[in-house]
Amino acid sequence: MIPAWVTPAHETTAVMVAVGAACAVPGVFLVLRKMVLIADAMSHVLLLGIVLAYLLANDATSAWLYVGATASGVLTVALVEMLQRTKRLKEDAAISLVFPALFSIGVILSTLYLRNTHLDADRVLLGSVELAFLDRFTIQGIDCGPRSFVVLSICFLGMLAFAIAFYKELKLSTFDAGLATTLGFAPAILHYALMTSVSLTTVAAFDAVGPVLVLAFFAVPPLAARLLTNRLSRMLIFSVAFAIIGAIGGTQLAFQLDLNIAGTVAGVLGVMFAFVWVLAPERGQIANVWREYQQRRRFRETMLAMHLHRHEGTLSEPEESLAAGLHLHLNWTEAETAATVERAIRHNLIARSGEFLRLTETGRNRVAEMLNTLP
Repeated sequence: MIPAWVTPAHETTAVMVAVGAACAVPGVFLVLRKMVLIADAMSHVLLLGIVLAYLLANDATSAWLYVGATASGVLTVALVEMLQRTKRLKEDAAISLVFPALFSIGVILSTLYLRNTHLDADRVLLGSVELAFLDRFTIQGIDCGPRSFVVLSICFLGMLAFAIAFYKELKLSTFDAGLATTLGFAPAILHYALMTSVSLTTVAAFDAVGPVLVLAFFAVPPLAARLLTNRLSRMLIFSVAFAIIGAIGGTQLAFQLDLNIAGTVAGVLGVMFAFVWVLAPERGQIANVWREYQQRRRFRETMLAMHLHRHEGTLSEPEESLAAGLHLHLNWTEAETAATVERAIRHNLIARSGEFLRLTETGRNRVAEMLNTLP
């Protein structure tokens, strides 16, 4: 029984959260297996399965439509992999062949046999989550909420149970399919079980949010999570969290500004990813810039130490180790040389001996380490 205080806006937000959570779990494995675009292909090829199932059942409310749509998604994966196995096409090229072919067949069949069917382009692309609360799921007269919310919640729980039950097997087959085969984990069966789950989730989410947001939920939260962690368990948690935050934030923003909900949620997910891409502690752009800056400074310190090492005990040692003219020998500016010398002294790589610079034991160890890495 739905409480009286629950409004259509609350139910719409709940549907969007269910969509995000349901897509975020399998999306992690799609990202790690580099198969994200297969979700986009599935979401469009569903039309073929729906049309064929409708022609057989002649009932727009038949459960066979879901079966047909799911089967078309699995067929897409099978055909893409069949083309890949020829070793002449990469995955993106195979998808670009299979996806338009199956989608066009669906369009042709619907044009030939379903001439009186009206296809709303906006709904096909962006879904109609604003109207999801009108389609209710009832059990013996008890209102359980929007049908999309119930179905997608079941999809989320099913995907979560599947990921937990086969966590080790999925992890191993994702990162090392060869080893998984050797250990008898049957990665092919796991792969098609995962793809079937992805297809089921895509079918369930398609009517509510359309293919654009389905792909966004499959890709963006897992990609953002990947920037924050290397551990699969944490990646699953972060992915679901990003999807839920994006769903709630995007839906509320859409209501406030009177915008299309699916498009706004996709935009919010993009903004969230941009923040993570810039600010992630280890893989963000700021961290990368800082790391490169630190590497350049360390490289200069090492080059200074190698320069002094190379001229130790030679006739040119006094001239080459003289602090005042060092920039001429290293071909650096005076400011760069002075800053590098001060850092090297602080890090105990070199020491001053009057007007000259001398290597310390730490500096000699750094040079030896550098020379050992050279081919």
